Amino acid sequence: MSMYDLSIIGAGWAGFNAVFRAKQLGLKVCLIEGNQIGGTCLNRGCIPTKALIQSAKIYSLAKKSSVFGIESDNPRLNFNKIQERKDKIIKLLKLGMQSRLVGIDFINSYAEIISANEIKTSNEVIKSKFILIATGSQPAVIPELAFDHIKVINSDDILSLTEIPQSLLVIGGGVIGCEFASLFSILGSQVSVIEKMPFILPNEDKEVGRKMGVIFKKNGVNVSVNTDVLNIDLNQYSKILVCVGRTPNVAGLGLEKLGVALESGRVVVNDYLETSIPNIYASGDCASRVMLAHYAAYQGEIAVGNMVSKLKSKADNTVIPSCIFTDPEIASVGLNEDQALKTQIAIKVHKFDFLRSGMARIMEESEGFIKVISDDKSQEIIGATIIGPKATELIAVFCVAVSAHLKVNQLRDIIFAHPTLSESIGEAMCNSISGTPRL
Repeated sequence: MSMYDLSIIGAGWAGFNAVFRAKQLGLKVCLIEGNQIGGTCLNRGCIPTKALIQSAKIYSLAKKSSVFGIESDNPRLNFNKIQERKDKIIKLLKLGMQSRLVGIDFINSYAEIISANEIKTSNEVIKSKFILIATGSQPAVIPELAFDHIKVINSDDILSLTEIPQSLLVIGGGVIGCEFASLFSILGSQVSVIEKMPFILPNEDKEVGRKMGVIFKKNGVNVSVNTDVLNIDLNQYSKILVCVGRTPNVAGLGLEKLGVALESGRVVVNDYLETSIPNIYASGDCASRVMLAHYAAYQGEIAVGNMVSKLKSKADNTVIPSCIFTDPEIASVGLNEDQALKTQIAIKVHKFDFLRSGMARIMEESEGFIKVISDDKSQEIIGATIIGPKATELIAVFCVAVSAHLKVNQLRDIIFAHPTLSESIGEAMCNSISGTPRL
């Protein structure tokens, strides 16, 4: 029987980052994964989708190259090569991850926790002082519309298509649905999006949702809100992509039998990421309501630190950037305007439109804006939302601002290089929508 200080179940972003934190702390650790190293993010999520999106962006630029004074004759898509490039990127990153596991026991096997200190794998029973559950999540299912993985597909299936669908119905106008709608619209599909809520991207600033709806309409994407899938004729679409969220991966782990508390299929953890069994921890999508790879990585490291430290740390960092790789990109951190208004504090809204940005004009990407929320009394920046070019990169400045409790004048007075997109941040801080606090 193998003996470890820590056994980690799941080699996604939470588990992988936890491994290296454990190694730094001198723990004898093993990593158990029944599928592929890298989890959803590398194999079926962040990396492959962004690889496809980058190809779509290059295609879009090529089609409008004459705007930049470059004449190109009818650029054509080779979807097989696009997919090959995506697969090559995944393979190279996976090899890099595997190379970093030198000196760590990697067990490619299913895992069942059979006691507070024992894990059953395909070859043996492992004994471990601590266990970290980091098994991630999977696409959620609509009971009335089961996946056949041919016509009715999920976000995993669509990444393996061999041809671009003539028509695509996206069920769910959230982050994943909007990313795929934007991607396949650029690639040439006739895309429709349906959303049960009154607007798409319901967790983002309402103004951003409205703006993205206008952009979709301009680009030929048909968006229907307040719409239930049961009221739609599905026969008119080549493919139906269901994007209605994700559910935790906990089946087969033996958690119910062991007495690990679950809630709506999610592993229940306290502020220190401990489960109802003290030496068993959980992090990432299987335990968190915030299903983002970078937050999973943060939780994995915190969980390992808490296993060995007498002074435990709460996993309470709420400054979590959200990035949506539509065209244009969307990113946010902290409170948006709608959330801030619900707190009953007096706020100011600062805004800058990319139409006024020299660099955005040069790039021919002037759709969108930066919106910043500050506490009117303290002048602290409490949140920001961006829709526009390189939004997912620009948001990092606001992550620092919110984390460090920077005031409006501190960000406003920074000298940003010109001409750049980043100077739009300083410009935004100079512009209040209203001279009086918005309540």
